[in-house]
Amino acid sequence: MARDSAPTPATAAEPTPNKAILSVILILTTIMQSLDTTIVNVSLPHMEGTLGATQDQISWVLTSYIIAAAIMMPATGWLDTRLGRRKFLVIAVTGFTVASGLCGLATSVGQIVAFRILQGVFGAPLIPLSQATLLDINSRANIGRAMALWGMGVMASPMLGPTLGGYLTAEYSWRWCFYMNLPLGILAALGALTFMPEFKRGGERKFDWLGFAFVALAIASFQLLLDRGELVGWFGAPEIKIELALAALGLYMFTVHSLTTPAPFIDLTIFRDRNYLLCIFQIMAIGLVFNGSMILTPQLLQTELNYPAVTAGMVMGPRGFGVLSAMWVCGRISNRVDSRVPIFLGLCMLSTSMYLISTWSLMVSIPQIVMTGILQGVGTGMTVAPMTTLAFSTLPGALRTEASGFYSLMRNVGGAIGISIVTSRLTELRQINHGYLGTFLSPYRHAPSMHGVTGTSALELLNLDITHQAGMVAYVNVFRLLSMLSLVFAPLILLTRARRIPANLDTESAAVP
Repeated sequence: MARDSAPTPATAAEPTPNKAILSVILILTTIMQSLDTTIVNVSLPHMEGTLGATQDQISWVLTSYIIAAAIMMPATGWLDTRLGRRKFLVIAVTGFTVASGLCGLATSVGQIVAFRILQGVFGAPLIPLSQATLLDINSRANIGRAMALWGMGVMASPMLGPTLGGYLTAEYSWRWCFYMNLPLGILAALGALTFMPEFKRGGERKFDWLGFAFVALAIASFQLLLDRGELVGWFGAPEIKIELALAALGLYMFTVHSLTTPAPFIDLTIFRDRNYLLCIFQIMAIGLVFNGSMILTPQLLQTELNYPAVTAGMVMGPRGFGVLSAMWVCGRISNRVDSRVPIFLGLCMLSTSMYLISTWSLMVSIPQIVMTGILQGVGTGMTVAPMTTLAFSTLPGALRTEASGFYSLMRNVGGAIGISIVTSRLTELRQINHGYLGTFLSPYRHAPSMHGVTGTSALELLNLDITHQAGMVAYVNVFRLLSMLSLVFAPLILLTRARRIPANLDTESAAVP
């Protein structure tokens, strides 16, 4: 589709003299945004008591941030061409930092939800802008290494979030989950002002308000559907039916509008790139499995295996080590190996790790948990960084920022779908398994004695054991489902084109479109 004014490639006006320092700053902004998606999860009960909120009300602390960030992410491309990369990044980091401070100062649930919306609005561009800038300041030969470092921030931060949030809440207050962003944000903003070069701005393209309204309606309705579905009984509730209808309407109207307007909100030419289009589906699948397992594993350790929160965090820690190690290795070999090879191997390892978890019992040992976590981390790390490199390897440089925003959005959508699938399926299987195992109970066979307890008390103890067994079987079945889903989109990797590395790596300049 033609635009009012075609964007020019987002390239630096001059060579970047402090590329290493700038890369650290960009990765820092990525960590700030990624960390805030999970750091407050374990603090919600404390917020609930401090702010006098109900459980349903306090859940909006998470939902409001996710929805605001999801709506604003697709607008990153237009704002980048309108404001300029450097100015836009400084505004986003500053706004995110101020909003974080306001969240820490909130005295009511209404205030903190409003400030979380503000935090999501300013935080949404941070990951797309950091990704696009790293792509622009690195040569094609170094893109794989740059994306590996960037991926470490994207994937490791959500893993560290609950542990860090729990520590800050226990030792200080839940407010420090937000206050910790203040020094990081100030450092990132000053660093961007000092070391980030000015990028060429695109044409003065008009903002497609109608397209933005349609995509915002679709994203917000779909996210609400996923977040509220389990609470209200999914499609048996009128609320979910209305949200589904609004999401479908928004998607339909956005599609029709984008195909018929000369300057659509999202440049549809990004979907003409085969690698990018196929990688979108794959990153959604990875987000689904990754977020699903991130929700299930700590619950399994604490509810079924009775691990304290600190112990659960410690045995899950090596998974993050596996992610970082795999991404570092993939970055080092990115110019020597076809990106499709580590992606396929990573998906196989991810699937294998999920299958191994599905073989656990209530007697699983800590070494088994640690080794499986490392395998899962390595599989994730081998997949994410090469996938990002492959997705943008054949995409014109002029589309990078807009494509980065949509790519991040699809990863988050996949993660939201994964969380909804696993929580809904787990609840359903727990009830089914408990009902099935309960049929084998008989007061004549089991009531006489159990661990020295007789009568009704014995049956109650036996029912507690059955509840644990039913829960464990439910986790086993859900992880087996995740194992299969890990490989659903794997064949798509065969349809992508291998990334071509220039023969003369030394003379290849940065920011090649």
